[in-house]
Amino acid sequence: MAAKSIIQSKQAAEAIGGILTEVVCTIFSDHVFLLVTQYGKMGTLISVTPHVVANEIGKPTFSTKILLGKDEPLTHVYAKHLVTFVCEESGNKPVLLALALKDPNLESIKSVKQLIQSCRLW
Repeated sequence: MAAKSIIQSKQAAEAIGGILTEVVCTIFSDHVFLLVTQYGKMGTLISVTPHVVANEIGKPTFSTKILLGKDEPLTHVYAKHLVTFVCEESGNKPVLLALALKDPNLESIKSVKQLIQSCRLW
């Protein structure tokens, strides 16, 4: 009988805006790791953490922190938009996002989000 791996991973690739975009989703017991790249490398590493207030009804709030790379305000916005649904659907697990996009804009971010949803493991 083959042993089941503790770490599960799934990947997808698609041309977004004429640029090959690769997504790798890996789920660990306490975190979700997402790699989104158009360069073939990790890029900016962002931690997205949900904060759930006890006895509060509603969705959690999310904080972002740049761990590696250039800290720009739009990077925080892109990260929250791309992975808040991952946090919520995975039982409020923190997400570690590696993001390397050539030309991030609203349309490409929406397409990347759909590509992430196609790699759903949570």
